[in-house]
Amino acid sequence: MKNLKTKYMGIELDNPIILGACNMAKHLDVLKKAEEQGVAAVIYKSLFEEQIQLERLQLDEKLTEFDNISAEIMTTHPNIKYLGYDEHLINLRKTKESLSIPVIASLNAINENTWIEYAKLISETGVDGIELNFYQSPSDFNKEAKEIEEEQINIVKQIKQNISIPVSVKLSPDYTNVLNFIKKLDTVGVDAFVLFNSFFQPNIDIMKEKHIKSLHFSKKGDFKQSLRYSGLLFGNIHADVCSSHGVSSGEDMIKLILSGSSCVQVVTTIYKNGLAQIDTMKKELEAWMDIKNYYSIDEFKGKLSNSKLAGNSLVYKRGQYVDLLINSDNIFGDTHYKNI
Repeated sequence: MKNLKTKYMGIELDNPIILGACNMAKHLDVLKKAEEQGVAAVIYKSLFEEQIQLERLQLDEKLTEFDNISAEIMTTHPNIKYLGYDEHLINLRKTKESLSIPVIASLNAINENTWIEYAKLISETGVDGIELNFYQSPSDFNKEAKEIEEEQINIVKQIKQNISIPVSVKLSPDYTNVLNFIKKLDTVGVDAFVLFNSFFQPNIDIMKEKHIKSLHFSKKGDFKQSLRYSGLLFGNIHADVCSSHGVSSGEDMIKLILSGSSCVQVVTTIYKNGLAQIDTMKKELEAWMDIKNYYSIDEFKGKLSNSKLAGNSLVYKRGQYVDLLINSDNIFGDTHYKNI
């Protein structure tokens, strides 16, 4: 029996597979089935500050819509469906109490005071950790990158000072120098980083000439950006790295652990293949470890990271790109060009 245990955010996991934040978390029966399939932990669906603000606006509208109407022509109680963040916290607590595996909350706020307020409320539900979703979509031409980063670092500092549970930060790759930013966050005590966030992007229907909403699933191979940064970070920061976005199989997971990741988050592959994919990925990992004569994750974690390759590997540098261009004929062969 292989030892698949790994540590993430200081939490011991039975294996490296985490169910990422998604709508599946709204259904406790689904999470229990994921637990039965062997998932190591669950990231509960994000609490979004924008959603709370929108609900508050809707509540205000409901409470004032009859202000100028005679009492005789309205019902006794307005039709209000509003629980704010209370409902989210209640469900989060219930999920934690119902599962035996670690439950990690996810928070997506905007304003500094609400980041701290919501983090404190979430920590009181009994969850094992909290994942902060940082994403900066530039909209202000006059705001410098340094200012954005300093604001987010300060938010993390204050959250760490106000709660005792572990804190991870989920980032987009769109920072000017994401390695430098991660290093700064690492120095203020972040317990783990999740690489990378996947966000909905705008789209347009050219016939209707209007913006449209489209569901975005990751594609096979999307994990490669996470692999690059996992390989560069391993051995250079204290925090753990969890790879996300496009992890679809046990093979993908093995590659990411070899580069330096402690674990992976999966979502799209579960939607496409069902919860049984969790068990499939575990078996694929065990079978590979058996072939390679590895007993534990720690024996090969980071084996192909930049630091383990003495920092001289072309894989993580521009040199690999140049090498591929120079030797493209050897890679593709003459038959490739004959078929063009």
